[in-house]
Amino acid sequence: MNWLDAELVLIALAAMVSPTTLTFSVLALVLGDRPLRTGLWFYLGAFVATLAIGVLAAFVLGNAAAPPSGGGQKTWVSIFDIVAAVLAAGYGWRLLRRPPDQAKIEGMVAQMSKVASSPVIAIVGAGAALANPGGFIPLALKAISQLNPSAAQYIVDWLFFTLVSLLPLMVAIVMLIVARDWAERVLHAARDWLVRRAWTIAAVLLFLLAASLLRNGIAGLTS
Repeated sequence: MNWLDAELVLIALAAMVSPTTLTFSVLALVLGDRPLRTGLWFYLGAFVATLAIGVLAAFVLGNAAAPPSGGGQKTWVSIFDIVAAVLAAGYGWRLLRRPPDQAKIEGMVAQMSKVASSPVIAIVGAGAALANPGGFIPLALKAISQLNPSAAQYIVDWLFFTLVSLLPLMVAIVMLIVARDWAERVLHAARDWLVRRAWTIAAVLLFLLAASLLRNGIAGLTS
């Protein structure tokens, strides 16, 4: 695994533990009377929306960020990395310094309470809008493009990113299928745990990602 592969893994893991995405995903499963139905359609919406972005990028962006034939790194990619590193570190610092906003969490609960009892199309739409990797998508697009992939390889790499970023929701759905009563108890407990711990875990991964991006950006500008 080279540093570009490692960067993609870090981006996927940071997207996976994004507090907002995790909270919406758990709420989709603990609110309402039919958690498995809600969870499956919520996951489908997020999966299809995220995957579609990658498939489109495979043909539009392709290997535009790949290193030039002479080696090194393109200047715009290095600048992108440095700016992204600053933003990632700033977001991580904000998560550490500011406790979860109770009013925001209550708003998320109210929003997902409506979604849980909505028609299927509304749940799919909510999944596409609320459970996608959000700000991590441009980072993943750039990281994969730097690997100089073919269109097919780009799609494979993006599928990896999509599956990892949505892994907690998929694991929760499998838990509901295998052992529903136990899974519901775990998910209700996880809801409280997320408020206390997910912010810290996400911040640590964001700092690691920021360090990787900064290193790559500086190396690209000075090489």
